[in-house]
Amino acid sequence: MRVGLVLGEVWNGLRRNMSVVISVILVTFVSLTFVGAAIIMQLQVQQMKTFWYDRAQVAVYLCTDYDQSATCSGTDAGEDEIAAVQDALESETLAPYVEDFFFVSHEEALKEFTKQFKGNPIVEITKADQLNQTFWIKLSDPSRSDIITETFSGIPGVQSVSDQRSLLDRIFLFLGAASYTAIAIAGLMLVAAMLLISTTIRLSAFSRRREIGIMRLVGASNRFIQTPFILEGIIAALIGAVLASVASVAIVKFFVQGFLAREIPFTSYITVEQSLIVPPILILVGVVLSAIAAKIAITRYLRV
Repeated sequence: MRVGLVLGEVWNGLRRNMSVVISVILVTFVSLTFVGAAIIMQLQVQQMKTFWYDRAQVAVYLCTDYDQSATCSGTDAGEDEIAAVQDALESETLAPYVEDFFFVSHEEALKEFTKQFKGNPIVEITKADQLNQTFWIKLSDPSRSDIITETFSGIPGVQSVSDQRSLLDRIFLFLGAASYTAIAIAGLMLVAAMLLISTTIRLSAFSRRREIGIMRLVGASNRFIQTPFILEGIIAALIGAVLASVASVAIVKFFVQGFLAREIPFTSYITVEQSLIVPPILILVGVVLSAIAAKIAITRYLRV
């Protein structure tokens, strides 16, 4: 197969159908950008999970004078009950699971509450004894929080036990649903891109039907005839994939790192280096799908 002749046919095909080729590039760019965004969202969710789950704590809330639960009965947790919880946390039974813990008194809780709700009228009417004294527990293995819950639930002086992981799970469930939605939209856009590539190849073949007929008469193989058309689809999709790759890395650099990391610094974000896994995926997806679409389109056309 003469490479120069094939490349010449590819160039002629791209030049004759330039407007349609540009449409293929744009549709591929948009669809693969959605794919890249979905991958970035998944990477970010995993990054945040690692960051927050490692820092997730279990809170043991003690009774106040305003609690009427079975273990409280409107009585503030006394020194004996507080000491019992502390002794249990320091016991040999829980020692393998508890990495560290600290106690927050009524006054410390009010101080933190005042800082958190500064400027809110609720601060003026909130008293220290209305806020729970709390043991904050950091576990060696955050997934074993059920042990703490079972140990302290229902004992005298303990109002409730709260695992921060359960709250984080709800947030990450929402973020995961958003990323899967982006993947679904990206899938629809990829189908549209494949259909457009297929249509482009058929139009290109129709515009060169005389040349195809001549090549058949002189004994050219189907592979020789098909190759320029397949390369046209791959080149158009490749350009779109490269643009989508640049856009994906730019999203991380300018939006995630340049904006979110600066304005909302309380969590961990993916880096530009981590996002470099996205371009090879997008280019591979773009090339493979375009080659399949072009191959199917030209094969069906030559059968007509």
